[in-house]
Amino acid sequence: MDKEQRHTTYRKFETFRVNGAAHAITAPIRAIQHTAHPTSVQTGKLQELQEQTNKWMILVLAAASSFMTTLDSSIVNIGLPSIARTFHTGIGGATEWIIIGYLVVIAAVLLTFGRLADIIGRKSIFMTGLVVFILGSALSGLAPSLLLLILARLFQGLGGALIFSVNVAMITSTFPSHERGLALGLNAVVVALGVAAGPTIGGIITQYLTWRWIFYVNVPICLLVLLAAFSFYREPHPRREQRERFDPLGAIVLAIGLAALTLGLSFGQEWGWLSAGTLAALGTSLLMLSVGVYVESHVEHPILNLGLLSNRVFAFANISFVLCMMALFAPGFLLPFYFEQLRGFSTIQTGLMLTPLPLMLAIFAPLSGSLADRWGSRWLSPVGLALACLGLFLLSQLNAQTAPWDIIWRLAVTGIGQGLFMSPNTRTMMGAAPRTAQGEASGLLATGRVLGQSMSGALVGTAFAALGGATAGTLLSSPQAHNLPLTSIIALQNTFVSSFHAALLVCAAFAALGIFTALARGNEAAVKKVNTPQTH
Repeated sequence: MDKEQRHTTYRKFETFRVNGAAHAITAPIRAIQHTAHPTSVQTGKLQELQEQTNKWMILVLAAASSFMTTLDSSIVNIGLPSIARTFHTGIGGATEWIIIGYLVVIAAVLLTFGRLADIIGRKSIFMTGLVVFILGSALSGLAPSLLLLILARLFQGLGGALIFSVNVAMITSTFPSHERGLALGLNAVVVALGVAAGPTIGGIITQYLTWRWIFYVNVPICLLVLLAAFSFYREPHPRREQRERFDPLGAIVLAIGLAALTLGLSFGQEWGWLSAGTLAALGTSLLMLSVGVYVESHVEHPILNLGLLSNRVFAFANISFVLCMMALFAPGFLLPFYFEQLRGFSTIQTGLMLTPLPLMLAIFAPLSGSLADRWGSRWLSPVGLALACLGLFLLSQLNAQTAPWDIIWRLAVTGIGQGLFMSPNTRTMMGAAPRTAQGEASGLLATGRVLGQSMSGALVGTAFAALGGATAGTLLSSPQAHNLPLTSIIALQNTFVSSFHAALLVCAAFAALGIFTALARGNEAAVKKVNTPQTH
């Protein structure tokens, strides 16, 4: 073999040896790559795991904030007598602004914050709301005077509105349609627990600490939620075809109109429905909301997209929700009067007797949400309101001798009806809104809740008081009742019972009307087809 041949053979051998060594060295790496091939599968699985973790974390954050804001509303009611004693004032008048001022602020700015969430993102609105709510709670607890307490509550209301405006949108924009009803149902469970636990927790705090801890208790819990949101909340940023602008004129006009409406409804009974103050508030509301409709129909990027309200499914689902709030909010403040003033139950007994309704709501809300995910909510919502209507009618038959078990099962029927209605209706309403308008839809939902509760308290409370129930209850629970003859006590009891019956029948009528609006919304499948391209 000549020199050139030997050189060529050597080069081939060296090439084979190097390539073979390289092949041997890289074999484990290639084996791993082959096992994970294609790479996109591994990345896809990791991304899917992250999305699964993120959506449940978002549900926890939204539910925790819902629980705290709901709990805050209910425990403050319990603390009002102690607050009034601290500042040497009556429970009515200026003290009522601690509750009503909070609601007025929330009603005024919910739509604005919902719209802002669609423009700048829900995470920013949610975390800002937690910060404001924490500061407002701390300032409320530290307030040295009634005026400063009211101002702190107004500020706290801004935080509550920021949270309320996005918490439902956080859930619906994160969970796919086949899991959305279950997620909303679980959120409804937490809200029900906040309603149920509020009076008990408020009573314990007021009795063993001071009313200031009703506000302080929000601070550490909301701080934990804020830290968790900062660490774990991942919000996708959908691409927008054009930059959307904020509508300040619409925000101001709608805020004044909604605030005036809530104010007039809240103080109408106390001021008198034909008084100058009530008529001025309601007249201002009518004028500003009319101007708001005109403004919103003539701007390119409105706070309230009127096209959303022209969607039949969305509009009727919202109306049904408002009617549900009108039907089922008033019994929550009427029944304590029935238990304590007419029946002579203690506060603890009253709290226990009220438990069946939120307990059934907590059980049936996730169940109905899962059923809606599987079969749709076309019939679940009207059936739920029909059951609630039946329960309210049964409650209207209570008298001074009704056995506790008779009260419990009637409350349970009402709670089952509300649980069957809430999750499917919310799922339908949010599903009917485009993904780019989830914040606006969430703001409308929360606004409907506040207005429905305000109208319920105004109309049902007025009916109860006008028929003499409020006066009769006050006399029955007063120390002078022991000196009244038996005939007078029986007459007062009859007056209370007849007023109580009439008020609850008004609630049942709202629920009955809601059945028809739930049926009138039509089939949600058509809306899904329209919105499907926007969800990808």
